[in-house]
Amino acid sequence: MRVVGDCSMAALLVVSALVSATAGSAEPQRPNPPLSGVSYASAAIRAQQNDDAANPGMLWVTRGEALWNEPVGSAKQACAQCHAAASISMKGVATRYPQFDNSTKALLNLEGRINICRVKQQGAAAWVYESGELLALTSYVAHQSRGLAGAVVIDDKNRAAFLRGASLYQQRMGQINLACTHCHDQHTGKTLLAEKISEGHANAYPIYRLEWQGMGSLHRRFRSCLVGVRAEPFSPGGFEYLALELYLAWRANGLPNETPGVRR
Repeated sequence: MRVVGDCSMAALLVVSALVSATAGSAEPQRPNPPLSGVSYASAAIRAQQNDDAANPGMLWVTRGEALWNEPVGSAKQACAQCHAAASISMKGVATRYPQFDNSTKALLNLEGRINICRVKQQGAAAWVYESGELLALTSYVAHQSRGLAGAVVIDDKNRAAFLRGASLYQQRMGQINLACTHCHDQHTGKTLLAEKISEGHANAYPIYRLEWQGMGSLHRRFRSCLVGVRAEPFSPGGFEYLALELYLAWRANGLPNETPGVRR
């Protein structure tokens, strides 16, 4: 068991009231049809997400557009020089990630793909995970797919990672001994503290959360959940998070991309 920190009795009592005795089936499953997390948000949050003038995540999208057009690295190359207009070349791209990369023989999410392009095509250093630059360019690229349905494909190349992600989703962790499925399958729609529990889809990431007062990646959200159950987080950009991200993307297939999303 991966454990970190002290477990408060109050947290144990809140969660114990919500969970059932079983962790659920290990067989990969998904909601049919899936329901976006914004459906569980307040009317004010939904309105803020839907209004580009009020959505604070658009600040990161705007910064990402500047980075898209900026020549960098030893190649003095901008993303736009290879890919031209992002509104055309990047349309639909985010709906297919994470995916297996043949050149690196590894699973990549959108952040990983951007960093590989920086290193190999631009001759620039990879950005640190969760850095402002990586969040901004990822948000800009993902934003080009807003409104398009998730379309992640599971095949022989990524199946092992997919099954690992499914296993992690079902695995009890931490001192509170909870799995993702306890909240996002067994208690969807119920209230935990001030929030309604959603199905846990990732179709709005990178996302602006009011509690963060900033933009964050899906891996940051994973970390928050693990810390919440008093479990030791995995490494951002590491295989465990990527595998879980792939599984969640598959669960959300068919949901429209919402980047940049807004949540409490």
